[in-house]
Amino acid sequence: PIWHTSTSRELLRITIPNMVCNAIEFMEDGGSLISAWNDGKIRAFLPESGKLFYVINNAHNSGVTAIATTSDSKRIISGGGEGQVRVWDITSHPLTQKLREAMKEHKSKVTCIKVTSDNLECVTASSDGTCIIWDLTRFVRNQMVLSSTLFQCVCYHPDGTQIITSGTDRKVAYWETYDGSQIRELEASKSGSINGVDISPGGKRLVTGGDDRLIKLWDYNDGVVSHVGIGHSGNVSRVKMCPHLQYIVSVSQDGAIMTWSFPTEALE
Repeated sequence: PIWHTSTSRELLRITIPNMVCNAIEFMEDGGSLISAWNDGKIRAFLPESGKLFYVINNAHNSGVTAIATTSDSKRIISGGGEGQVRVWDITSHPLTQKLREAMKEHKSKVTCIKVTSDNLECVTASSDGTCIIWDLTRFVRNQMVLSSTLFQCVCYHPDGTQIITSGTDRKVAYWETYDGSQIRELEASKSGSINGVDISPGGKRLVTGGDDRLIKLWDYNDGVVSHVGIGHSGNVSRVKMCPHLQYIVSVSQDGAIMTWSFPTEALE
């Protein structure tokens, strides 16, 4: 479903019978909604009508588990259950989708993909305990971080110098992108995995959510929790701040979607 944030009204519902959607992402130009499916297909829909725009068949042979788009709306980066990361070139006139490169280093499911604002790099997290930073020009590994955890999510700091990871070890870790060294580690939960993390556009705030069913807002530099959101009755699977810091949206495995007002005292 696509929802109206201020009224919580459902605007559109897209359904593919008997299929599971693992990830969704808007193209930056707003022209299409890109989705990753367990049948190995990437499906693009028109966001206003919900009509199918195009399909990339056989994108991954073990299901498409993660997806990201570039800010110029010319590429999709997808991850699969088999661990491959694939880069697709998308053109609009004529409408084509072409596999540009397949990068094979992860040993198991890709759980999350994020692209830098300049589209020159992306980072992929995997349940094999690695996060890999890829060069999207030469399609080779720039850096890799290792940890004894099943990584669930990763994101770049807005200036691109650090990545933040979280996963089943209940920690949030900060890493340098240039050499893969760990800067700090925060104990983000007393019980269960951290499944969602997001950084504010200015880089001063961090939000996390996980199996403890709490939403936590952190000061990025100090590494301390400033606010806690209590309300979910299921494990939180993803969290996201809106670009203008009006809302924090969280989703949980019991099907709940919660919209939180961003604390005014935490605004950048």
